[in-house]
Amino acid sequence: MDNKEIIIQATIDLINKKGEQINNITVREICKKANVGLGLVNYHFGNKDRLVELCVERIINSIVDNFCSIQEKTEELTPFEKLDYLGNMTLTFLFEHYAVSKISILSDMSMPKEDDNTHRTYLAYLPLISACRPDWDKKMLERKTFYLITVMQQSFLRYKVILQLYGIDLNNPKERKEFHSKILHDILEM
Repeated sequence: MDNKEIIIQATIDLINKKGEQINNITVREICKKANVGLGLVNYHFGNKDRLVELCVERIINSIVDNFCSIQEKTEELTPFEKLDYLGNMTLTFLFEHYAVSKISILSDMSMPKEDDNTHRTYLAYLPLISACRPDWDKKMLERKTFYLITVMQQSFLRYKVILQLYGIDLNNPKERKEFHSKILHDILEM
């Protein structure tokens, strides 16, 4: 494994260990764990923030990749129940891993890429929306899937505003589940 990959793995380990305290991770700590010189972080990644964004992207990528195996475990559910279940699972992950999720979403918004986590999530949800609404054409399915992912991200990022405006506490799993179900009904027109 080359130094760049060693630094990435050390940073991912620290992110997983520190949880919500990602901002407390230092370049010195990363380099000590990776057993490399301090200058290599800037050489390979430009700065610590870019390195952390890359590592968060990898963490979320692995979760999105697991999405398909989770879909298989829900085979006996109706398409809507499956979408509801997986959507709630996604939102729960976002709120339970707030710092990582926020970095991932904001990074995708500020520097959209064809294969970023938002797009990969979109691709994972598209067949679920299609299964719920086989009567919609391709363009409608794509738009509605985009709407769903966007609403989920904005709800996560603006959870305090939602609490203020609507009295819905998205940190409360029951209220979050009800909110998500309403969103699905609205978007799917069911």
